Amino acid sequence: MATSKVGPLGGLGHWWGVLTAALLIAAWINSYAGPVVVAVLSIATALWCFFQAPVSCGAPVRGRTDGCRNNANGLLLGCHIRQHRWQKLKMLLVRRRFREFCSGLFSDGKATIVTLAGIGSLLSGLVAFIPGIAV
Repeated sequence: MATSKVGPLGGLGHWWGVLTAALLIAAWINSYAGPVVVAVLSIATALWCFFQAPVSCGAPVRGRTDGCRNNANGLLLGCHIRQHRWQKLKMLLVRRRFREFCSGLFSDGKATIVTLAGIGSLLSGLVAFIPGIAV
C-alpha cells in the first residue's frame, strides 16, 4: 500500500502564497503597515509564484505544439521530469526561446493569475523601498 505525500495542512500547503497575496493587499490598504511588512509579503508572494505555485509545465515536447501538460511547481520550474526543469530555465535565459517562455506565462487562467500576482508582488516590493513613488 502506497503512502500519501499530503502534509498536515492537506492540499492547502501548495496555496500558502494566496494567503500572502491577500495579506499584501491588506497591508497596502492599511495605513499602519510599514514598508518592511509590505516588502516581506511581496518577497514571499513572488517566491511562491516563481517556485511553488501549482501551474502546468509547458516545456517543449516533441510532437506537441502546446508543450508538456504535467503539473509543475512555479512559473520558473518544470514538472517532475528533470529535463523539463532545465528546459524551462533555459527558455528563460536563451534569447531565442524567451518569447516562447513569455507566451507560456499566459497560456491558461491559472498561469495568468499566478503571473499577474508575481508581477504585482515585484512591483509592490519596489514601490515599498522607494518612498514617494506611491500615491
